[in-house]
Amino acid sequence: MISKIKKIILFAIAAYFTSYSFNVFAQEAQLPTPWTNDAKTAAVPLNEYPRPQMQRIEWMNLNGKWDYQGGRSVPNALNPQKPAEFKDIKQNILVPYCPESYLSGIQKKQEINMWYRRAFKVPAAWKGKDVILNFGAVDHDATVFINGKKARTHSGGYDGFSLNITPYLQKGKNVIVVAAHDANDGRAPSGKNGPRGDYTFSSGIWQTVWLEPVAHNHIKAIKLLPDVDGKRLKVLVTSGAAGSVTATALNGTKEIAQVKAAAGSYFNLPIEKPELWSPDHPFLYDLKITLRNSDGSIADEVSSYFGMRDIKLAKLNGIVRPFINGKFMMQLGLLDQGYWPDGVLTAPTEDALKFDIEFTKKAGYNLIRKHMKTEPQRFYYWADKLGLLVWQDMPAIWYQNEDTMVNRKVFRKEWKAIIDEHYNSPSIITWVPFNENWGAFDVKNITAWTKQYDPSRLVNGNSGFNNNPDYQKPYGDPGNGDYVDTHIYVGPYGASVPDAKRAASLGEFGGVGLFVREHMWPVENNAYDYEPTQSALTDRYVFLLNRVEQLLKYKGLSVAIYTQTTDVEHEVNGVLTYDRKVEKMDTKRIREINQSVIKSGAELNNVPN
Repeated sequence: MISKIKKIILFAIAAYFTSYSFNVFAQEAQLPTPWTNDAKTAAVPLNEYPRPQMQRIEWMNLNGKWDYQGGRSVPNALNPQKPAEFKDIKQNILVPYCPESYLSGIQKKQEINMWYRRAFKVPAAWKGKDVILNFGAVDHDATVFINGKKARTHSGGYDGFSLNITPYLQKGKNVIVVAAHDANDGRAPSGKNGPRGDYTFSSGIWQTVWLEPVAHNHIKAIKLLPDVDGKRLKVLVTSGAAGSVTATALNGTKEIAQVKAAAGSYFNLPIEKPELWSPDHPFLYDLKITLRNSDGSIADEVSSYFGMRDIKLAKLNGIVRPFINGKFMMQLGLLDQGYWPDGVLTAPTEDALKFDIEFTKKAGYNLIRKHMKTEPQRFYYWADKLGLLVWQDMPAIWYQNEDTMVNRKVFRKEWKAIIDEHYNSPSIITWVPFNENWGAFDVKNITAWTKQYDPSRLVNGNSGFNNNPDYQKPYGDPGNGDYVDTHIYVGPYGASVPDAKRAASLGEFGGVGLFVREHMWPVENNAYDYEPTQSALTDRYVFLLNRVEQLLKYKGLSVAIYTQTTDVEHEVNGVLTYDRKVEKMDTKRIREINQSVIKSGAELNNVPN
């Protein structure tokens, strides 16, 4: 029989090791990527300037360790009137990784109420300037306090926002408190991380936070629209007050055009003999925009870039197809969900963010469909720079039929904000407001509105309208927009054919899985079908792409999007494993067949009408 004292000692030892094991587990990534440690140890993670198309020289990155408290027991973070107290709060979170992620250092599920705090000092060199606080994205409702005073609220998990915090600043140390509330109840756009989504919830701050000094009259936004036929770039510069704008286009260091105009009105920047942007030739012009006060002094200056390209529908041999820069290009790509085992919605580092694009290019694709989420603006910068076409989805709302006056308004507002934020990227050629009837409502009207709001791009109103969740009635094919689009798993036969006004798209197909030991998320893994080896999966893929080529040549197919770039949590149907460490097929053979199919599409331009 064990004595009472021994029992106490053994209990204490067991408690110690139980606690120790839990802590070790919490500190170990379930599936680390090649960039996990770099992100974890960075003094300032994701330290690149976050807004490449409106960049200033002076700025301060606020990523890094913030004080944090979250959960149901903390004060309500939905539009609070005063900041929560942080007395005796010693927990930190690594911004900009969501609290559900390993990299955040928190790794808690569905916090709902999140409170962040950090201190900063305004550099002496910024004296006399206004200070702008920028957030890349906060999911879903954010309230910002500066030195205890409420400065701004923002609703929307996938678009950025900014605020002038100058009136709230004080000498020496300043304190930011951010309240973030994310009910994760499906009544706001949430995509795959909603209550009916497939993957880990994510919430709170999940993109870069930064400060920058500006004059009181400064550039607030720019809008760039290439007009290839007109040999010009249409430009709109929005500023805080009246002023004149000088826009200068450059090819490397060579100035090719300069125009002076009034801020707040559209003007044209002539681009003679425009060098066109395409996946094969992703040429970008540099752009410098200078805002001057009424006395001629410089108020603000930003650097940017643009690509000259167009995208429209036209008939080729009697078949409606999408034309890029005046020619049909077969769009062959990957469904790209942008999830990470260490950062969830946030890539661990810049190299990681860039990697998926680089691999997609290496494997011979010319397109990604960014599925059910947006990315930081630097992602689209790399798509622009490296040359990859992008279809941009709107993250789905799940309960669009409940409290429609509120929920549908939230969806429409956020969709417009997403279009505005990414309008200038030449890589984005198609907007996709709905997927497979998920959260679908007023699809015909929203498709028409999107087309009217941005006539420079194509619109796919309901990608995969033939599929439908079982908890609601299908909206189906809206009948308008630019694509008739079905999803076929495994496919590709059964894909859409073009009609009199729309091109045919196979918005999703494939999804064939391969188990790769030691590179899978620790849950029950699945796919639409399976192959036992890398060689067999490669053979299967080549077979599927040969059939896609038949549809391209003889059935009018113009787009095919294979599922998917990487495995994602339980899904093992990626071209890469979830940790990005294993290429699951023979990439050389994948590139060869992909390029052959794209070439077959290009050759159709040479067939006489």
